[in-house]
Amino acid sequence: MTSSRTRVPWATALYATVVALGAYGIGQLAPERREKLLRAHSTNLDNLRAGRWHTLATSAFLTEAAPGPAHTALLVTVLGRSEAAWGARRTAGVFALGHIGASLLVYAGLRAVGSSAETARAIDVGPSYGFNAVVGGRAARIPHPGLRAAAVTGLLALGVRPLLRRRRAFVDAGHLAALAIGLAAGTARRSG
Repeated sequence: MTSSRTRVPWATALYATVVALGAYGIGQLAPERREKLLRAHSTNLDNLRAGRWHTLATSAFLTEAAPGPAHTALLVTVLGRSEAAWGARRTAGVFALGHIGASLLVYAGLRAVGSSAETARAIDVGPSYGFNAVVGGRAARIPHPGLRAAAVTGLLALGVRPLLRRRRAFVDAGHLAALAIGLAAGTARRSG
């Protein structure tokens, strides 16, 4: 018997199922149709510059390739544990804040520095920005100050590392931005 305080992560299960079914369905499409669909729902520069703001929502439900078992397990574990601790609404809020916030920051950065036509049309879909935000939010909420500092430092180091590579991509900046958004959200919640 479950207590009334135990939260079953129903939203995580629903989200993971939608992402998996979507990946399966997209994988059945011909390559040209698949690419067209993903580009149409991408938070790339071309779409956002044209005012296709719906991509800020739809892109979180699509992936370029079906996630493997390890990625799916990690996504379900992190989101599920967060949902069990915070509830579906708060977890979804941090996820959405990280996904949308990082997408808009990447968009602003690409507009500011200019980008190639290939980058402007790039496919940028998936749960990774929202996932990074939830990870950051969870790390910021670790009760023990020493463990919290170690977790935050380690996550920031992991987030900065791809940006130091010679062949970095704009999504690397997006992942770090989403992590920072999650850390800020978790810190604000801890202080509030």
